[in-house]
Amino acid sequence: MSTADGTAAVERTAADFGNPEVQTRDEYAQSAAGGIDMMLTLVYALLALAVVIALLGIANALTLAVHERTRELGLLRAVGQTRSQLRSMVRWESVLVAAFGTAGGLALGALLGRVLVEASEGSGGTPFAFAVPPLQLAAVAAVGLVAGALAGRRPARRAARVDVLRAIAAE
Repeated sequence: MSTADGTAAVERTAADFGNPEVQTRDEYAQSAAGGIDMMLTLVYALLALAVVIALLGIANALTLAVHERTRELGLLRAVGQTRSQLRSMVRWESVLVAAFGTAGGLALGALLGRVLVEASEGSGGTPFAFAVPPLQLAAVAAVGLVAGALAGRRPARRAARVDVLRAIAAE
């Protein structure tokens, strides 16, 4: 008996039960994976939105930090720090904040993913296998670090433009 004969026989039998769609194993796997792929796309869109919000938060926090530390930055410049060193210092601060945020997010995401996979196994269906995708996580980490460096550019430029004498005199 060929696959076509088997499909025709199942379709005839299924017609008595509301005519459901008859699928092969591969077709069923693709249709089931389609829903998961859609959810994964939604998660990536939400991740992108979270990254944009985090960048705005980092840039805002660094701008406030530069404003509040005007005197300290002026003193660093007065004792010999160059403008490029000051810009670099503020950018590295931004990268460190982004690195801690990215690492925390990846760890929490992996933990929640593991919990969700284990919770879905209790439904009596086929158990799912939990796997951490290292390439995707490395890409997210790299994007987080680059985004942190980009978020620190404007506050770093602003810090480097502070007049040394006015900064030291600031209260």
